[in-house]
Amino acid sequence: MAAGAAARGATLAGCGALALWATLAPLSRLAAGLPTLQLTAMAFAVGGLLPLIVLALRGRLGVLRQPPVAWLHGVGGLFGYHALYFAALALAPPVEANLLNYMWPLLIVLLSAPVLGLPLGPRRLGGVALGFAGCATVLGGNAGFPPGAALGFACAAAAALWWALYSVTSRRMAAVPTEAVAGFCLGTAALAGIAHAVFEQGVWPDGQQWLAVGLMGVGPVGAAFFLWDAGMKRGDPRLLGTLAYAVPPASTLLLLALGEGTLSWRLLAAAALVVGGGWLAARAG
Repeated sequence: MAAGAAARGATLAGCGALALWATLAPLSRLAAGLPTLQLTAMAFAVGGLLPLIVLALRGRLGVLRQPPVAWLHGVGGLFGYHALYFAALALAPPVEANLLNYMWPLLIVLLSAPVLGLPLGPRRLGGVALGFAGCATVLGGNAGFPPGAALGFACAAAAALWWALYSVTSRRMAAVPTEAVAGFCLGTAALAGIAHAVFEQGVWPDGQQWLAVGLMGVGPVGAAFFLWDAGMKRGDPRLLGTLAYAVPPASTLLLLALGEGTLSWRLLAAAALVVGGGWLAARAG
């Protein structure tokens, strides 16, 4: 019974990560004008430094001494996904690229069976189908696939697969404490900083951009990864994968609240499909 309560708590932590990721799009709008890799390096530096200070104050810096495979998994997962995702946005139309990227919740649920040996069943598969329909509804719109964007679309699909594999295989790294994510964030910041120095021209942030970077580092590019790590290692990845479809419509609602775009029937229909998919998956236990 205690194990069940712990699993539910971990799944709830994963839901917290999804809620924080819903704020990434609005915060990215506030940081507009900063080069992509520079923004990534700065946000991950904040996301890693704050928990590192907490670890130091608690005398827990020893948790960073992890085997190379743990560092490869952690840094490779965070940096690899974001590099592919941002490349997709740069090389292909953002709406279509984002749509392909949000295949990762579907892939998490589906990969839970062959990678972790967890059963799916008709209700979970039905929830995945509804969630994917909602994601396609809110992000697809009238978007087309123009020629010349094939590489960007390939990066978006690769990003989805990369994040799904990273998330599902996190369960195989259950012995690595979630606190070690602080080191993985700093490793990601270092790699992004090196890539920025090679490929981009630096821009000094203004006040609004500094605020956006700070909030991103505290939330969607910081605490969210700790919560997601706990959820994927000790929670239910099938349910989290399905509920992840709530991120696109939630991000859109936040953008609407900031005056970006207008409310439409497509958004309402997408929200209904996402909620229905999550409810159906949750009823599977």
